[in-house]
Amino acid sequence: MKTGQVIKNSALLDGELELINSYARRELCEDEVYVFSVVLCDNDVDRDFERFTVESLEKLSELFVGKTGIFDHNPKAQNQTARIISCKVEAVSGRKNSVGDDYFRLTARAYMPKLESNRELRLAMDSGIVREVSVGCAVGRTVCSICGNDISSPDCPHVKGESYSGKLCYGELVEPYDAYEFSFVAIPAQINAGVIKSYKGKENLMQDILKSIESCESVTLCDKDCKRLKEYIDSLKKQAADGAVYRNTLISDVLRYSAIVQPDISVKTMKSVAEALSVEELREFKRAYKKAANGADDVKPQLFVDKSKAKTELNTEFKI
Repeated sequence: MKTGQVIKNSALLDGELELINSYARRELCEDEVYVFSVVLCDNDVDRDFERFTVESLEKLSELFVGKTGIFDHNPKAQNQTARIISCKVEAVSGRKNSVGDDYFRLTARAYMPKLESNRELRLAMDSGIVREVSVGCAVGRTVCSICGNDISSPDCPHVKGESYSGKLCYGELVEPYDAYEFSFVAIPAQINAGVIKSYKGKENLMQDILKSIESCESVTLCDKDCKRLKEYIDSLKKQAADGAVYRNTLISDVLRYSAIVQPDISVKTMKSVAEALSVEELREFKRAYKKAANGADDVKPQLFVDKSKAKTELNTEFKI
């Protein structure tokens, strides 16, 4: 699941106070800390039709240790609320995920200091009001469950959420390389936890963004990805400008040949027709009109000399 939830608020376990004090600037006592367990994510298919593999959960169990808990993925310093002190992957006996595999989840132990400023939050967690969380992490690839290719590559023709021969298409999140934080949220992406994902590589990023736009999905970009996307858009603008120049040249040629072949049609009328045509249609008109003109547009000056046919002696064509 990419969705997570607080599952237990409990007393300190053996060795946990020492872990907490490894992050604290002074020695804290048991009465000063509030400790809880939280499911960060699992191997079930989430609302985005993606899931972590068990191998990815194992890697994330290392990456999330020491990461902070905030609200709504807002990275402001004042939003820091809790910190993870340990993580482990658990198999839930007898439980299967939505695709029939054994169910595994990534469970963390986290703490926060007992402060007056977070008293209401602790009460909301104890009463089950605040319990959903979402995690922020980065993965290297998203693999298609149908063909096994990178789901953002041209080699994968499948669409997440669609079924193929009765098999659901979803993306498997593999090769996690960073973990940022976990957040208390109202509606996480995973049914049991949520994930904000980022991907490495310009090509995959562009294809992933385009697929998300086509399917009306949301996509979260970091600063580096935004820069890459801007560069991609700028290149499209340049290509569009070059295409506009080519199209205008075709329209001019069609109007010129039309004036020779069909002089009874006004330039204004022919221009309105040409502007409504596609580039391929304009090219077809140009070929047909040029053929019909039969060289009539090839007007030469009176004293024009075809050097390829001229004699070697200079100006022989005009000798008296």
